[in-house]
Amino acid sequence: VNMATTEDEHSVSSETETEATRVVNPLSVESAIATAQSGGKADTQTAEEEKSASALKLTWTFGLNKSVAVHNISDSNRKAIFYVTAHTGVLYDFAENRESLLQGHANAITCTCVSGNKRWLTTGDQGGDSMVVVWDSYTCIPVQTLFSPHCGGTAAVAMTEDAKYLATIGATVPQSLSVWDWTSSDQPLYTLAFSPDYGFQTHVTFSSDSHHLLISNSESQVIFFSSESGRLEHHAPLLDDKTFNKVVGTFSQSVFVPSTTRAMTATSCGNVVVWDHARPEGPGAPALTGNPMMKRPLKMIRLQESSITVMTLIDDCIATGDSTGHVKFYDNKMCMRNWWDSLDSGPITAVSFAFTSKSVFLGGLGYPSDATIKANQFVVPDFIIATTHAMVLHLTVNGDKKDLILREHSRDVHALAAHPLKHWLLIGSYSGLLKLWDYNRKVVLGTRQFEKQHSVQCVAFDPRGQFAAVGFTNGTLHVVDALSLQDECPLFKYSRDCITTVSFSHDGQYLATADADLCVTVFRAVSDPQNPPWEYVGKHRAHYKQIQGVLFGKALDSEQPRLLSVGQDRLLVEYDLENSTEDDLRLLSSDRIEQTAVPTCVEWYPPVTKETFLLTANNQFKFKLYNATTKMCRKTVLGPTYGMPIQRLVILPPTKKEVPGEESRRYLAYITNNKVGLCIVPLDGNPFGNMALTAHPGQVTNIVHSHDGRYLFTSGGSDAAVNMWIINTDVLEATALLGGEGLIPFYSLLEGGRDGDLFAEMEDYFYYAQLRSQGIDTVETRQVSTKVPLEEVPSIMRALGFFPSEQEIEDMQNEVKFSRYVSTGQYVTELDLGNLIQLYVNHRPAFGFNPNDLQRSFEVLGRTGDSLVLDRGHLLALLQSKGEHITESELADCLGALFGYTADGVDVEPPEAAAQLEEQLPEEVTMQMFAQNVLGFPS
Repeated sequence: VNMATTEDEHSVSSETETEATRVVNPLSVESAIATAQSGGKADTQTAEEEKSASALKLTWTFGLNKSVAVHNISDSNRKAIFYVTAHTGVLYDFAENRESLLQGHANAITCTCVSGNKRWLTTGDQGGDSMVVVWDSYTCIPVQTLFSPHCGGTAAVAMTEDAKYLATIGATVPQSLSVWDWTSSDQPLYTLAFSPDYGFQTHVTFSSDSHHLLISNSESQVIFFSSESGRLEHHAPLLDDKTFNKVVGTFSQSVFVPSTTRAMTATSCGNVVVWDHARPEGPGAPALTGNPMMKRPLKMIRLQESSITVMTLIDDCIATGDSTGHVKFYDNKMCMRNWWDSLDSGPITAVSFAFTSKSVFLGGLGYPSDATIKANQFVVPDFIIATTHAMVLHLTVNGDKKDLILREHSRDVHALAAHPLKHWLLIGSYSGLLKLWDYNRKVVLGTRQFEKQHSVQCVAFDPRGQFAAVGFTNGTLHVVDALSLQDECPLFKYSRDCITTVSFSHDGQYLATADADLCVTVFRAVSDPQNPPWEYVGKHRAHYKQIQGVLFGKALDSEQPRLLSVGQDRLLVEYDLENSTEDDLRLLSSDRIEQTAVPTCVEWYPPVTKETFLLTANNQFKFKLYNATTKMCRKTVLGPTYGMPIQRLVILPPTKKEVPGEESRRYLAYITNNKVGLCIVPLDGNPFGNMALTAHPGQVTNIVHSHDGRYLFTSGGSDAAVNMWIINTDVLEATALLGGEGLIPFYSLLEGGRDGDLFAEMEDYFYYAQLRSQGIDTVETRQVSTKVPLEEVPSIMRALGFFPSEQEIEDMQNEVKFSRYVSTGQYVTELDLGNLIQLYVNHRPAFGFNPNDLQRSFEVLGRTGDSLVLDRGHLLALLQSKGEHITESELADCLGALFGYTADGVDVEPPEAAAQLEEQLPEEVTMQMFAQNVLGFPS
């Protein structure tokens, strides 16, 4: 099942990868199950084997989806748990500190369940291309995949104790329940839709006595299902506050009581509702028998004040977890047998027990006594609890031992920083948790929990790795020790809004921040040990729209730091650090670098050329190189076109596989809305020189690389997960090589390719431009050449249907003109057909002209009350006063050419032009008329 990103038709030749689910029918491949020995270890690959698979390989994931249950899959041979991060299932062996990743879902996993013997795992998701997958936990192989089991995905899933049957509830209202014999077919045995009045059902489970009986619940309604009659039926008994004259509360989870006809449901008011066929007629009288699903509320037991969030079964006990973090055990008459009340981990979301064979589970001296008068030994398997604070604890009943397995981020993760010298990764989240990992050994080196109002937005290490700067959503800035994470100086509060970016200069002498209040703030290191190590310099609001990037660099021919910022206002601003004084951050320059596109990020281009460039990506899928001194646009190339523009990019360190005498290859990594990818540097627009795959099912919020360039780390924002990717650039190089050399890759970007009509037109226009440059009517001998003058480029582009602005024409001509100036000292004044093709595919719009852009223009400029109509006078005034300057005579020439009443190159006198315009252009210009009559678009 290929769950990769959907490639745009313009990027069909680019490499797109995914970690896909293998669909295996367990009846047709006996080896998938039969060879998986109980207690066996999941197959693991060496690092070299992992690297051989793809350019980016997910190797570890940090985080935990606290909204999905955590399962204890420990047995006599392993100590492991199963949980979910984003769209990946994680089998974590906490005894050996090893993860096995279950990949294949395109959407975030929303529900899971396990079989009674902990061997079979089931995962389900919600969204487009949803599916339910059954996995073998010993081999990590998917043995069955149910594609689109419900429209919109799956809200709840359950499995019988013997793992033969599976139940799923759809996530789209009206919901439906399906029962599957998943080992025999990928089609449901039964499907039943039920009323939306029952509320959104979020929990379902089978009876341990019969696979024909199920119970589900929403916050307001419990539903019983039965398939004993050969078809799936349901019964939804009424229960409200009037039934027992008590407040019921909202329902959380339900279970069938084994070896009885009763069922129980826990509520948010600390109650347990007991369901049975009917109320007994008297003391000792048996309950009435009948259809086992026809149950009614028998009574409601008040167990506690706090909300009961979890209810599950273990042997002859009923276990509950509540909002105060307590775990309690009851017999089937709801008499308490034992409890754990000092866990200090937050409201409980899951209680799960290890699998232990009853033949060997005989108890021992270390087990506690229960809470009954007889004080019998209380013997249950070891269990784990998960909480809303994203914590997982392991409790050993024999000896009453408590171990913390996981403590992850419970809210959005945006802050990532990799240490510049060590294998350390710093992660911060909106929960106020700052966590330092050794990503080589996969161990936590330190944590710090900030106050509740301190939500971590961004972090950065200084170049020597001694400090880390931490920016918060409330505008405060902490500078902490890189290992202990304790403050090195008093906190700074100079920003009135969220700090979005922090950055250190290369020498560690300056620290800059950007905030949501559109200000850049600068701090300076202090060498005097008697004073705090950092002092405030000043701040400046040089942008009027969101700041997209702040970066330091080196001044030309010196080691002095430079500071620049780029914003959505299309301004590239440089700050004067040398002449700035306290509370006076000065500007050196402010340049508008785009006309219509919006820059999304900025970085220093790696030194693969003799010039120093700034690299930007924009929302029109283009990379642009700007001379670091003059700010002139020197090159424009087509970037990756995987659905959404690049949001952030990082330059990877030089590879260590350097050949003496040869220039080292460089690479950049980038993220789009939900993808992560790699690109070969130097950038040239080759579609085979980049790749991308789905990193997170939602939005990717950040990307950083390890100091040695071996790993990438991406954060998923709302999924509270950080993924660790191993990089193999050899695969990317191989893909680029297979795409062809020279102009072959660029032919694939032309409609029809090398043999298409567009290429033939380009050749014709190229040769016609040669004739024009020598004069159409000349009688002199023609000079045969393979090049055309640079001045002919605009005419060729317009003839091909690409109408660049004057600024874009200047950028194209400068790109060619200065392409060899640094190395030869001479301008380039001609270009051949190959250069023309590359110039065309790199500069033209990535997806052609979008009619929605024209509609948007009329909506913005149109008159009030009729947004798709423009007055003729207003339109002509706008064309002359807004955007690039155009004279009345030039406007008349352009419109004359479009309407066809003037010949190319023939000037029209203003009086004659005005008369022609009045005749051709009506007083009211509609969008349809403008598109068809002026632009010549088909109706």
